[in-house]
Amino acid sequence: MHDADSPYDGQALLFGDLHNHCGLSYGHGSLKDALKSAREQLDFCSITGHAHWPDMPEPDERIQYIIDFHKVGFAKLKRDWPAMMATLQDYNDEQRFVVFPGFEIHSNADGDRTILYQDFAGEIIYADSIPDLHNRLATLANEGVEALAFPHHIGYRTGTRGINWATHDSRWGPFVEMLSMHGCSESNENTRPFLHSMGGSDWESTIQYGLAQGHVFGFSGHTDHHSGHPGSYGHGVTGLWSDGRDRESIWNALKARRCYALTGDRIQLEYTLNEAPMGSVIAPCARRKIEVDVHAAGAIDCIDVIKNNTLVHRVSQTDIAPIEIGDTIRTLIYLELGWGERNQAVPWNVDLSISDGTIIRHEPRFRGREVVSPVEGEDADNGFYESHWSSTGDRSVHFNTVTRSNPNNSTNASQGFCIEIEAPLSATVHATLNGHTASFPLRDLMAGARTGHLGGIDSPSFRFHRAPLFHEFHWNFKWTDQGDGEDNTYIRVRQRNDQWAWSSPVFIRDY
Repeated sequence: MHDADSPYDGQALLFGDLHNHCGLSYGHGSLKDALKSAREQLDFCSITGHAHWPDMPEPDERIQYIIDFHKVGFAKLKRDWPAMMATLQDYNDEQRFVVFPGFEIHSNADGDRTILYQDFAGEIIYADSIPDLHNRLATLANEGVEALAFPHHIGYRTGTRGINWATHDSRWGPFVEMLSMHGCSESNENTRPFLHSMGGSDWESTIQYGLAQGHVFGFSGHTDHHSGHPGSYGHGVTGLWSDGRDRESIWNALKARRCYALTGDRIQLEYTLNEAPMGSVIAPCARRKIEVDVHAAGAIDCIDVIKNNTLVHRVSQTDIAPIEIGDTIRTLIYLELGWGERNQAVPWNVDLSISDGTIIRHEPRFRGREVVSPVEGEDADNGFYESHWSSTGDRSVHFNTVTRSNPNNSTNASQGFCIEIEAPLSATVHATLNGHTASFPLRDLMAGARTGHLGGIDSPSFRFHRAPLFHEFHWNFKWTDQGDGEDNTYIRVRQRNDQWAWSSPVFIRDY
């Protein structure tokens, strides 16, 4: 779709989670389990312990339990920091799974930060404030220690751990967390509101407010998961266009803002403005040629062009011409597991295969347990590594996982696996699930979803989602905009299953 010499040519598309927690401080699950879980789904990650809260509230009977478990968690991370560093290095693989050391600082006044070190060097920084943190990072940089400090769950009101844009510094925070399990911080209204006990989101703490103030930053997604499962499906993940899979390439791509935020599905998003990739800052220009290529992980609903926080162009289903189906098709097979009686743990042993054709891409959609603070129980350190998979051939994959049904009728706690395949229309999709077999002609899955149970009513269930046609999940377009000022433009993608992607903006600046 792109013109010759696209900036994405030769780039590696990687996925990571740089803000999540385990039993390092006051989360759940061991560090080793967290790293094992991360390797199942991610190319890079950081396991971030809670380290410091310089403006922690004064003792108060109503919230004393919160103050107490924070203090215990902070002390635990301080004590175990050297052992943590050693474990991270043991699991790090420079060409397959890159781990960045990191920790988190809370701040009522300026909003929380995740601090990352490029290399396995550095200590916890006990800064008095976010401006003080930035000053200390500058000192470390002069000493050759590279670090970043990006804002996360920014949407809370300033003064209650939401971002203070007046103290944001893009040198240390080249990207800002768009979403996590806390909710989405893009704007006032979205499908993922802030529901945590800390409160709702505030307009002056949103992504769009920060852009309106003239800040230059990219977008990222992270889980903020607290139970040893980086990349927990549906909580948030970062897509990254990198020169390579190694540590230095990933670090440079993060600093260059070649990143984008995802809710969960691994949507492959390419976006250029006047041939500059997402995250770029370019000189003023009157004509802006926008090119977008989206290879999604489900049928696409719409793709939006957002300029200066305003929707200026939308491509929807009515703009996409169907493609005639041949004897061989490219599609997505998504098998989802769960349901059944609540609070019942069900281990799954699954073989998923196709009778003919080839699996092109694997996408595990594994979730971690839904617990956040120590008061919610499940304080065991081990046993949180429950989902893993392996390719068993060009046409088959094996995976194990555990489901616990849905805790209510509005929270999805399922596990799943998606494969992208190229296969003849005559192919059959087959699964063996805990000894039960299920087979569906590919043509039937193209018509609609199919479900089944391991037993009778209220027993654990499975669902094969509808297999979309290629033109439903691969869209591209070109569109030309006009302008005469300093602008920012980003791309927003929505799939029909309510999975989203947001590209980092391209900024037009007169400097």
